[in-house]
Amino acid sequence: MKGWTEEEIQNKELMAPCGLYCGTCGIYIANRDNNEKFKTIMGGLYGLKADQMECYGCMQSDPPRKIHDFCKVCAIRDCVKSKNFTSCQQCDEWPCHLIEEFPISTGRRVMKRTIPIWREKAAEFGNEKGSVEWARSECERYHCSSCGEPLFRGVQKCRVCKKQVADELDGTFELSTDKLKL
Repeated sequence: MKGWTEEEIQNKELMAPCGLYCGTCGIYIANRDNNEKFKTIMGGLYGLKADQMECYGCMQSDPPRKIHDFCKVCAIRDCVKSKNFTSCQQCDEWPCHLIEEFPISTGRRVMKRTIPIWREKAAEFGNEKGSVEWARSECERYHCSSCGEPLFRGVQKCRVCKKQVADELDGTFELSTDKLKL
């Protein structure tokens, strides 16, 4: 699939438990592609420097090679680990206050869209294969509907054909910095 390898789609380190698949994260993509310009742009969105835009996925084994500062202190990630779950899709309390109070509006919308899909895939294929199929469905989703180029979560317009895609994907990016703990 254009934009992602099969190895990435099967990589458990990229399967963020909240439903924000790390493989479609702009920070991950900028880091994976060693794209300094994209790292600078992503840093600007978070009020951080380009060199702080490094991450190989939030579910890396401890100690992680490189994990974004926000993901290091993620209460959702900690909660899932404390319950010995692989994701929120396994939790009967979903959506909890951690989801409802997530500081990035785009993230909240994506989580509420993806966890039900992850549950469906796990019910159909089992947790392991279902998780891979869920990741695949996220990668398939992030392509421009006009030109087919791969996109990233939170993108506002396609970098190739310039079509506005935010409304058909995740909506406008908004960050509540008062809720963001870095």
